[in-house]
Amino acid sequence: MGNQSVMSTVFLDRDGVINENRSDYVKNWNEFCFLPGAREAIAKLTVAGHRIVVCSNQAGIATGRLSVQSLNDIHQHMLSEVEKAGGHIEHVYYCPHGKHEGCACRKPRPGLLLRACKELNLALTDAVFIGDNITDVQASFAAGVLPILVLTGLGLEQIQHPSSAVIQPFLVKANLYHAVDAVLNGIYISKCS
Repeated sequence: MGNQSVMSTVFLDRDGVINENRSDYVKNWNEFCFLPGAREAIAKLTVAGHRIVVCSNQAGIATGRLSVQSLNDIHQHMLSEVEKAGGHIEHVYYCPHGKHEGCACRKPRPGLLLRACKELNLALTDAVFIGDNITDVQASFAAGVLPILVLTGLGLEQIQHPSSAVIQPFLVKANLYHAVDAVLNGIYISKCS
């Protein structure tokens, strides 16, 4: 294999990273709108041999605005469109709980990432989590994964109003495409400890 190392897992948040955020949740495929360059970025990761897993909070289920069936339909369409662009998402994990239910899977808790690690036999050694929210950053650190915050979705707002909840440094990129370039160029390699 030459000097190519084992490829890492790249976790992606969904809303605000892959597709546009909606204040009233993405409730069906017609409301799902890929962010510019998102499909191409996922394709670049796929071609480079990375394992890609989506981990997303979906509180719309808990509030009754989104059914599990509708969410599964959205994800099937999303996966299909990503495949058409040359990318592959191995699995989509989501938290269906409300913000105050105290579950282990809702970010900022690391439950989704740890479940994916166990069920898909993923190595977290060089894993990266790309998200648009400080809760994504917190979940990353809690799971021992290096976070990258993108400024799409809620990212710009999050970075303009810094939270004291994260005291460790993390990488910030304009969007998923730029974050993927950082991953592919090895900028993420310094492991968080």
